[in-house]
Amino acid sequence: MLEELGEPYELRYVDMMAGEHRKDAHASRNRMKKLPVIEDGEVVVSETAAIGVYLADKYALGRLSPALDDADRGAFLRWCFFSPSVLEPGAMAHASKWDYKPGQAGFGRYEDVIETIDDALGEGPWLLGERFTMADCILGGTIRWFIQFGMIEKTDAIVAYAERLGGREANQRAAAINAKVTEERGLPTR
Repeated sequence: MLEELGEPYELRYVDMMAGEHRKDAHASRNRMKKLPVIEDGEVVVSETAAIGVYLADKYALGRLSPALDDADRGAFLRWCFFSPSVLEPGAMAHASKWDYKPGQAGFGRYEDVIETIDDALGEGPWLLGERFTMADCILGGTIRWFIQFGMIEKTDAIVAYAERLGGREANQRAAAINAKVTEERGLPTR
């Protein structure tokens, strides 16, 4: 997300293996003790989708985030929040073989989740057609993560989308930054 913005930023490493995310310094920024968290001056934002919308609206409105009166704004918001609201719980329910009634769960059936993503990508190349937005960073990041760990069905459309995302210059810069941190810290690569 930060590389797509093209704005300067500073990364702060939080050593989760040492439990730094559970200590007061981090917990004061996110009571859930989760990552990521951003600090933008006095503003603190947690939760990936909220971070993405905040950053796009503040730093790339009209470019990575449709303007408030843009007809694409509704679809943009839908796809920004599809990952934490639908894909993540749906994939978890599927992987864990939860016994639940899809009509009573906000995320519905896993098969419908996958078909919905496939349908959205059918027009492509991005969620809003030719227009790349922060929604692609948010949902696409989750999809790429889930593919890496075998947590999502690899349909042709989903795999091709993940490959397009991986080919973006900003994504390649971010991957290089992450690889450097991984190497410097001696972290496992998987």
